[in-house]
Amino acid sequence: IHPRVYALDRSNQWVPASDPIHFDKPIAAVGPGLSFGKVLADLDPTIRVGLIPCAVGGSPISTWEPGGYWEQTDSKPYDDALERTHIAQQSGVLKGMLWHQGESDSNENDAALYLDRLEALIARLRTELDTPDGPFVAATLGDFVVSRNGWAQVVNDALLKLPQRVNRTACVEAAGLEHNGDNLHFDSASAHELGRRYAKALIQIQGVGGST
Repeated sequence: IHPRVYALDRSNQWVPASDPIHFDKPIAAVGPGLSFGKVLADLDPTIRVGLIPCAVGGSPISTWEPGGYWEQTDSKPYDDALERTHIAQQSGVLKGMLWHQGESDSNENDAALYLDRLEALIARLRTELDTPDGPFVAATLGDFVVSRNGWAQVVNDALLKLPQRVNRTACVEAAGLEHNGDNLHFDSASAHELGRRYAKALIQIQGVGGST
């Protein structure tokens, strides 16, 4: 726990951030959010960092559009994320968005469409959230995902091309990070390292703190 890092909980209340921050699927106990928030809070002692967990485990990017539905979590990923972010914006300023998704799109039909769909999603989010230049940082899928599904490399290649296609975006690589034994979710150390990589990329987009 960090004294200046908060998270919006399931009931849309600000609480001190602690793992797990997300609540879509309890099986993934630790995510990158807390370590990400700590880096930013430590960079500037005058700010408070508010994290808005909107993860929907297993959801394909096609469900991240208005009205999209994901049966595994009985939720509407895009609509729910918008609602929660609008609530958060009542008490703070949206400084960036983090994205880590793509395994469900790692197949013959969807992998080649991934970059176009992601670009459209970013444009919708920026418009709906009134942040036309809002920083957006994506991350590649882990090596352990690519090793068992070749289509995941196609998705990763698309993610790595994102900064060339969309302004004020970045893609951090999950290379070298380890799973927790299920070949699907990062272990705690890797999740925290990914959070630090996210923070470094966001700082670079914002042009604050150089390569810190």
